[in-house]
Amino acid sequence: MSLAIVQTRATAGIDAPPVQVEVHLGNGLPSMTIVGLPEAAVKESRDRVRAAIQNSGFEFPQRRITVNLAPADLPKEGGRFDLPIALGVLAAAGAIPAEPLTEHEFLGELGLSGELRPVRGVLPAALAARNAGRRLVVAADDADEAALVDGATIHPATHLLHVCAHLAGREALPIHAAPPPITDDAARPDLADVRGQPQARRALEVAAAGAHNLLMIGPPGAGKTLLASRLPTLLPPMSEEEAIVSAAIHSVSGQGLDPRRWRERPFRSPHHTCSGVALVGGGSHPRPGEISLSHQGILFLDELTEFDRRVLDVLREPLETGHITISRAARQADFPARFQLVAAMNPCPQGYDCDLGANCRCTPEQQQRHRSRLSAPFLDRIDLHVEVPRVPQDVLLGGGPPGESSADVRARVTAARERQLARQGKLNAALAHREVERHCPLRDADRQLVATAMERFRLSARSYHRILKVARSIADLAGETRIGAPHLAEALNYRALDRWRALDRGRGA
Repeated sequence: MSLAIVQTRATAGIDAPPVQVEVHLGNGLPSMTIVGLPEAAVKESRDRVRAAIQNSGFEFPQRRITVNLAPADLPKEGGRFDLPIALGVLAAAGAIPAEPLTEHEFLGELGLSGELRPVRGVLPAALAARNAGRRLVVAADDADEAALVDGATIHPATHLLHVCAHLAGREALPIHAAPPPITDDAARPDLADVRGQPQARRALEVAAAGAHNLLMIGPPGAGKTLLASRLPTLLPPMSEEEAIVSAAIHSVSGQGLDPRRWRERPFRSPHHTCSGVALVGGGSHPRPGEISLSHQGILFLDELTEFDRRVLDVLREPLETGHITISRAARQADFPARFQLVAAMNPCPQGYDCDLGANCRCTPEQQQRHRSRLSAPFLDRIDLHVEVPRVPQDVLLGGGPPGESSADVRARVTAARERQLARQGKLNAALAHREVERHCPLRDADRQLVATAMERFRLSARSYHRILKVARSIADLAGETRIGAPHLAEALNYRALDRWRALDRGRGA
């Protein structure tokens, strides 16, 4: 047989489109040509495949070999096609049977000795192979990740010879099972570690209940980072569908995926020197950025005012839409980006002595210039602005009762989220304009309270809707079916920057 077809998968965003590796042995001078829009790493597989076949004890065909990667208009990158190309060459030469190839899909890079090496993007390929009703053969190092897909049949292999023996029926490859998840709650951070800060703790609970964006403003050492790191422990576990999508993003990113922690919500904290591409994704071969790696989890931006203003402004659209489209001249990729933004900043440039009180030596002009590093449209997309003052010494040294644990708060957050999903099918932060009007109705007196606040603080229509969403989450935590004046008053209290801007305008007047 001079023609063989092997099934494999490429990468396109978090999808794994099918690729047929067609290998033909023809007459002519010995050569090997790869067509079908291969990039440099794919073209170099000619030498890797030749050496792997020879070092595995097979005779490399001394014929004109044409390898077509179909469809021809889909770009192919990486070493993931090495194994299917090698199997296609061997099947076309008659060294292994071709019939079993139709039941399998293959992914893996080959070493010169024939060993199988891991590749990125295995999880989306396993999901697509399961949906196509085929078995997936991968490198042993990728087996844990691929086995996360429920119902997928995963065969791990360490060498080309093992795959050939499996296809020849001499020694079947084992079926790999997913590793058990790590459920050591004792090692996880806990909200009980935070001393004091009752308002910030409450704001964290409200943010968790409705998936709201949160900005904490306070002096260094007040506990902003400590609070932010406890937010994932307040959130209910991800559903299997959410976890699979989140894990698939990490799989295609090439940054690694821990198969034993794939159900944990991600917590990403990029440095303030990161670029816009690092934050939202990009590159000539589009890869997901921090906002996509934070999908269904937390994106924490510490020292917010130290970020480049243009970098922060690229977050405005993803915060609204929940996804990012990266367009390049040759290709386009879509990545989900439904993340919860948590940020922290100092209230003024002076730093250590500032305690949101009399100790601050910065002038009002310096404070206003410090806050103006953040654009108004960006801040308009943050639901809660909370002051985090310095913790009193007696509280810090252990005085007073301990705060609630993450488990206690998580129970209330889970109940509030269940109310939201039963009422509207989504969390409050994701409500659209018409849905806000339907699910967040106000009484006339309460509407007047919001109107007064909007006039005093010059709030935008977006801020108005975000206040209603936060009030709806506060009501859900209280088990109330309707928003009341206490819920609105608390939601308005979480608008620290709006109050500061009003004071700045007053000073200017």
